[in-house]
Amino acid sequence: AVLGHLYGPNEERGVYRSKDGGTTWERILFVNPDAGAVDLAMDPTNPRILYASFWRVRRTPWSLESGGEGSGLWKSTDGGDSWQELTANEGLPVGPVGIIGITVSPTNPENLYAIVEADEGGVFRSRDGGETWTRTNQQRDLRQRAWYYTRIYADPGDEEAVYVVNVRFHRSQDGGRTFSQIPTPHGDNHDLWIAPEDPRRMVEANDGGANVSYDGGEHWSTQANQPTAQMYRVSVDNDFPYRLLGGQQDNSAVRIRSRSADRGFIGPRDWEPTAGGESGHIVAKPDDPDVVYGGSYGGFLMRVNHRTGERRLVNVWPDDPMGWGAAELKYRFQWNFPLFFSPHDADTLYAAANVLFRSRDGGETWEQLSADLTRDDKSKQGPSGGPITKDNTSVEYYATIFAALESPHEPGVLWAGSDDGLVHVSRNDGESWQEVTPPGLPEWTQINSIEAHPTEPGGLYLAGTRYKLDDFEPYLFRTLDYGATWQRIDAGIPRHHFTRVVRADPYRPGLLYAGTENGVYVSFDDGGSWQSLQLELPLAPVTDLAVKEQDLIAATQGRGYWILDDLTPLHQLAEARQAVDGGAPAHLFTPRPAYRLPGGQAEDPGPNGTNPPAGAVIHFYLPEVPELPSSEGTSSEATEASGEEEDLKAEDSSPAVRMQILEADGTVVRTFTPAPPKGQPGQGADERPDPGATELAELELEEGANHFVWDLRYPGAESFPGLVLWNRNLQGPRAVPGTYTARLEVGDWSAEAPFEVLADPRSSASPEDRQAQFDFLISVRDQLTRTHQAIGKVRTVREQLKGLEQRLEKSSVTAPKELTAAVDEVLEHLDTHEKALYQTKNQSPQDPLNYPIRLNDKLSNLLRLASFGDNAPTASMLEVRDELTAAIKEHLAALETIWNEELPQLNQLAREAEVPVILVPEEAAE
Repeated sequence: AVLGHLYGPNEERGVYRSKDGGTTWERILFVNPDAGAVDLAMDPTNPRILYASFWRVRRTPWSLESGGEGSGLWKSTDGGDSWQELTANEGLPVGPVGIIGITVSPTNPENLYAIVEADEGGVFRSRDGGETWTRTNQQRDLRQRAWYYTRIYADPGDEEAVYVVNVRFHRSQDGGRTFSQIPTPHGDNHDLWIAPEDPRRMVEANDGGANVSYDGGEHWSTQANQPTAQMYRVSVDNDFPYRLLGGQQDNSAVRIRSRSADRGFIGPRDWEPTAGGESGHIVAKPDDPDVVYGGSYGGFLMRVNHRTGERRLVNVWPDDPMGWGAAELKYRFQWNFPLFFSPHDADTLYAAANVLFRSRDGGETWEQLSADLTRDDKSKQGPSGGPITKDNTSVEYYATIFAALESPHEPGVLWAGSDDGLVHVSRNDGESWQEVTPPGLPEWTQINSIEAHPTEPGGLYLAGTRYKLDDFEPYLFRTLDYGATWQRIDAGIPRHHFTRVVRADPYRPGLLYAGTENGVYVSFDDGGSWQSLQLELPLAPVTDLAVKEQDLIAATQGRGYWILDDLTPLHQLAEARQAVDGGAPAHLFTPRPAYRLPGGQAEDPGPNGTNPPAGAVIHFYLPEVPELPSSEGTSSEATEASGEEEDLKAEDSSPAVRMQILEADGTVVRTFTPAPPKGQPGQGADERPDPGATELAELELEEGANHFVWDLRYPGAESFPGLVLWNRNLQGPRAVPGTYTARLEVGDWSAEAPFEVLADPRSSASPEDRQAQFDFLISVRDQLTRTHQAIGKVRTVREQLKGLEQRLEKSSVTAPKELTAAVDEVLEHLDTHEKALYQTKNQSPQDPLNYPIRLNDKLSNLLRLASFGDNAPTASMLEVRDELTAAIKEHLAALETIWNEELPQLNQLAREAEVPVILVPEEAAE
């Protein structure tokens, strides 16, 4: 059943049939270009019997019309080859008829139910396959807002049972005479599927999502697992991390963190209801993000102070317009009326109806700044919804200001664009207005968004839409002289991708973003040409865009909010192209500043958003991926160096590509290289089996754009095979705020790009605190590394000694007692010191609950505790570190005695006994 679009006549409407599984289709029923097929039902016992309903519907910018010529009910008994109209059959209401829902009872296919929009409409039943009908119910709650609902479903197991979906979910068990309500997780119910073999199993869809029941609607599954929010607009506040604010269709207005600074994902603790309703603009006070204003339909305007919990309604004109046509109102506030703060005064708030209003006292009082800035055509301000059912919610209120702003360059320069195609500017704080509508803009175009030029005081961009007038072209315009002249700037956007929004990047002149019905586009030449910027953004209408802190935020219809993190590659694209075109084997982009935050990036199966990468994101471009060396020694994971730089440029092991992070003085913090080709040997320089250790990102390479994330951490403590720690922490400390450098090397070519690591703006720690924390953690890390190196050396020597014992046992020469005694003594000493340093009985993560932890685990705990926050270590931490370090040093000193005295003596005894295995401390160290 093909309805066709709502905005004009189209020949695609009708019922279509495929006989080859959807490969080809033929239209088998067409009524007229203004009426489309809206419901289709098949007799479950005979697929040649079909019922189809047709609906004449037209939506314009100022009206919705439901019903009229072409609306009706049809039946086929030969699989759709021929059709008979049932609309005028006995018992059905006389016209005009609007939308009709139809269903067939599987247990008795002669039993039909229909719900009909008409003056004498309601639920109708036929017991003879549609020949005659009886109205069984006419209550309004089954057919209110008919165009929005009007669906009916027969119970597959009981011909007397039938369901109707509307604002509520209704069920009848007496043939449609009376109905009871079944609670659903959300109102505004639109669709239903019932399992044919089990009527208690159903899927029900409403404006909150889809939900499943296994007990006939007694209980429903959650809707919190469906990322389907329909967002009207997006604004951002000035908090850290910044929030996204907007109204979501049939749900609360919401504000959401752009990232979770303390956790690995954006979870329920990062979003909350805020001021406003489902449909309106929502804005936070620029100097106080916890004070939020939100609008919604009916001129609704709310102020919320999230800090105190106070809520106040501050409607500009609190006269409820519900049910009235626009012409009857003093002020016409659209469903999605503009709301914005002055960029020059955080106490100045604007709101727009058909005139522009301003408040300087938080909405307590409002002043009118303009006359009517629309065409004010009364013929387009009548009641909406006819000819049968009126529907005045302010969605179709016309002749309103749909977009407005105050210039960020000049206080008192105001712009306004109307939904009926006019653009006005005031250069004297609203005292007078000049119409400056672009001459090339078709009449009645809805000015859906306007955007101030980031550098030109007289500059403005606008995005217009005419899809409700059956015109799906994009309309983007630019002026640089306060509207005296305009240029159309939408070349390159497909002609059927109509535009809703245009935004200018404040960081790079001429870089524009456009949101269309079919995704996002980007222009690098101030609108001269456009190309897709869709990337992994789901294909959905983009209703609004915002640029904040070098991020691009998109509001979508049906897929919620999305953020394109880090626009710096787009800002620097011209330089990259110039370098690559000049023959450079790569280009390194200058990274944007990275914040030192406790939260990371983690996958979570719940209904959560994705955090941006945690750390410094370093972008680079490779025209082609260099061939990686195949020699053994190249890291299979990631190679890192700390302190003195490793010589990785030896001819036999030089990596083709490597990334280094350097301190301000040139000291190498870490070095990362790609994995060798598959099948090639390689040994990672940072092998840490413990899951608490720092996990290094591999330098993955692909032709074209690449990015690498440094997690801002220095190398962690060394590990050893089989290490089990209760505290499971070997991480290196986070870099202190300051200047760092990324160095990219491709063969003999190299480039460097400095970047800043910034402190968490929320932190009260001083630079001295962070440096003290860093120095403390480095000292603990290094001591932990020395401890694990010693344990590794103990195990190597023990293995050699065990080998020596085996050789002595197999030797035909009796070993001297002095030698076997020396071996036993060294083994005993090694065990004593290893067990003091490490709990050797640990084999699984929770074994330490049975076997007390030792010195290295205690030190690991100190590494974990002191890493929290940005603070200097406490006096107790310093004291415990010194105590643990002193105890460890005693054992390390004793081991040094073994290496320097006991092992040489044992070696001498072995040589005298002519034992072929010679133990050398240097070999043990290796």
